[in-house]
Amino acid sequence: RAILDEARDRVAKVWRCQPSEVVFTSGGTESNNLAIFGTARLLRDKGRHLITSAIEHHAVLHCFEYLQRKEGFEVTFLPVDRTGRVELEAVAAVIRPDTTLVSVMAANNETGTLQPVAEIGALCQQRGVLFHTDAVQWLGKEPFSGIQQFNADLVSTCAHKVHGPKGAGALFIKSPLHPDPILFGGAHENERRAGTENLAAIVGLVEAMERFVEVPVF
Repeated sequence: RAILDEARDRVAKVWRCQPSEVVFTSGGTESNNLAIFGTARLLRDKGRHLITSAIEHHAVLHCFEYLQRKEGFEVTFLPVDRTGRVELEAVAAVIRPDTTLVSVMAANNETGTLQPVAEIGALCQQRGVLFHTDAVQWLGKEPFSGIQQFNADLVSTCAHKVHGPKGAGALFIKSPLHPDPILFGGAHENERRAGTENLAAIVGLVEAMERFVEVPVF
């Protein structure tokens, strides 16, 4: 437990967030699944309209497709412009009173296109809508000043995209948000992700974050 607590503290230091806002997962796919399923189901009584883009990783797209097909949610899949970017105005145009979650990736895993996630996140904050970004391809490659730069309530990351081991990831969940769990069987990760943590992989994740995610000193 002491090693796990230290690992959480070290990731939080890199991310410039509270340790309680770091949830260890098995990788980017699980981080995305927990963020999307957990938040959509948590807020389903408030609204069942969700927004994402048409060019997300399958770990995001398949979640929204399932929610629409199996659980009665309505999903708007936004197109992109000729450069592969989601237009801020397009997001603003489709947010509705029953919209509860917007998810747009920070950097595309095939084209490398960077999305205006900080601006989209700020828009969502103004509209009272939660915002998730898949930052798996961003972290360790683009300038990083802290997890708050995305203006997101949930940020998905993983270890192996920053030279860490496969099988480890971390999800930023902005306090006091507590998405519904998608795994059951224990009170691990403050009851947000059941299952014994992969401590060896998490130690590798921490080492990779500290080595390859450069945070400026102010």
